[in-house]
Amino acid sequence: MALAKRPNVLIFYADDLGFGDLGCYYEKSKIPTPNLDQLAKEGVRFTDGHSSSGICTPSRFALLTGRHHWRDFHGIVNAFGKSVFKPERLTLPEMMQEKGYATAAIGKWHLGWDWDAIRKEEVKPKEVQQGKRKKKEFGPEAFDWTKSIPDGPLAHGFDYYFGDTVINFPPYCWIENDKVVKAPDTVMDTTKWKTIKEGNWECRPGPMTSGWDPYENIPETTRKGVEYIRAAAKTEEPFFLYFAYPSPHAPIIPNDEFDGKSGAGPYGDFVHETDDSIGQLLKALKESGQAENTIVIFSADNGPEHYAYARDEKFDHWSAWPFRGLKRDVYEGGHHVPFIVKYPGVTKAGTVNEALVSQIDIMATLASVVEYELPKKNAAEDSHDLLPLLKGEVESVRTSHVHNTYEGSWAFREGDWVLVTGKSGHRSRVGKDWFAKHGYPKAESKKARLFNLKEDIGQRDDVAAKHAEKVKAMEAALKEVREQGYSAPRLMK
Repeated sequence: MALAKRPNVLIFYADDLGFGDLGCYYEKSKIPTPNLDQLAKEGVRFTDGHSSSGICTPSRFALLTGRHHWRDFHGIVNAFGKSVFKPERLTLPEMMQEKGYATAAIGKWHLGWDWDAIRKEEVKPKEVQQGKRKKKEFGPEAFDWTKSIPDGPLAHGFDYYFGDTVINFPPYCWIENDKVVKAPDTVMDTTKWKTIKEGNWECRPGPMTSGWDPYENIPETTRKGVEYIRAAAKTEEPFFLYFAYPSPHAPIIPNDEFDGKSGAGPYGDFVHETDDSIGQLLKALKESGQAENTIVIFSADNGPEHYAYARDEKFDHWSAWPFRGLKRDVYEGGHHVPFIVKYPGVTKAGTVNEALVSQIDIMATLASVVEYELPKKNAAEDSHDLLPLLKGEVESVRTSHVHNTYEGSWAFREGDWVLVTGKSGHRSRVGKDWFAKHGYPKAESKKARLFNLKEDIGQRDDVAAKHAEKVKAMEAALKEVREQGYSAPRLMK
């Protein structure tokens, strides 16, 4: 088969993965990640890569639109929540479709659907006990599962979708394209599943297909991914595949064959299983003859969950190494994530790049690759073209970035400096023992905090009091970026 003129694109997106979990980022990591380590050897490993948010939905939205999530919303899509995409918003897969690409999303979606379109209005929700609270939830009888579910992946640029939308949210069933594969006929019951291996199930109640097994998530989506890659080799059109993992997000459920494969407990084993899946997909890419014409990108939506504190205490493995903060936090550990790019014929193998980059930049970068002129409105307002950086033509493309998880708390990056606003840079629960173990002050300032990351990557030394004018200038710059509605270089002219 002759290689397509335009490169295929394969994006791997992990969920709640720490910067310090991969061996290629931290040599003392207790988790074996041979496939991702090899990918880093074959491409560019960015050491200053970021997601837009410290939680799931916003980061995914930002990656697939090239737009900071906080310009539209802050939180996640809850169970049976609506789509976060406005009809006029150009998405990355829509852009690729326009350039003749076959597009697919496999795995976690978490960006919403129009579930009301298949809900039976006459069926009312039932009151159920969820922990200490009583909540109203729909049973399987509340939906017409024979209907197509609108406003999902297929409505926003993907030709094909397969997954369970969100592993710990209902409905607990497989969805292919815009229909459930098998209709839910019962309600979620964790007692019917195998034992959780670390932490809690974190699963919200709702409709489930009988016999549903969350342990099958990675094996089944991996099989679908391999099938898609092999089938793509037999066509003339290039493909864009967005493969989003549910791991190592809770529930932490590595399959038995991966038990004990890491030195960081079940979480480490789950990361190892994720790496193994990536290895299978990369092997399919190579065996199908497409590896040398495929851009491969790997990153994660945010930092690790709060279980990381207990893991550090028990296994002496800090998933967010060398950073402070975890998922939800605006400290670096919440959004400073692994970011690896392999572009055969463009990137130099084994390159380590310290430039500031963001997942938001993927859209403008791919627009440059496929020669797509991004429109001035409703498209990639914050995305920077990284192609000159990947080619080694420049040392940096962006000098600033805005990190945010919740309204009222921000981290604004400008060069080596980062300003942290709000009452606290932490949102996830923090153990005092961790602060003492890692040499942090007992308390943080309640005012704006300023750190120089070049000198203090762990954000231990707040120097705001010493640089009052710097704080004032960065607060003004943050305000400007938020209010002007864009930050992309093409829109700054």
